[in-house]
Amino acid sequence: MRSSLARRAKHSVTHSPAVTAPPAASMERWKLEDAKARLSEVVRRAGTAGPQLVTVRGREAAVILAPEEYKRLLPKQKGELPLARFLRGLNLRALQVEWEIDTGREIEL
Repeated sequence: MRSSLARRAKHSVTHSPAVTAPPAASMERWKLEDAKARLSEVVRRAGTAGPQLVTVRGREAAVILAPEEYKRLLPKQKGELPLARFLRGLNLRALQVEWEIDTGREIEL
């Protein structure tokens, strides 16, 4: 059985702020068996150090995020301006637009 120090050395530790989703290379990586054994620590670090990447057989499998980070990444559904209200807010009526009547083109039959 490995010592706890050897288990900790199995994954790289890179702390980055959770302001934006960091690239996978800068996230802390956890092998699935280590993440399962130390889930409380993985969750705690997701909240303090940023997203935690879990791998299965060396392949990226999951990312553990803090709830705030997850909510930030979700599409905004309420509180956004509908397109019509957005366009009215641009005050396009102040533009001087000239309209020409298009009668089509003349063709010979």
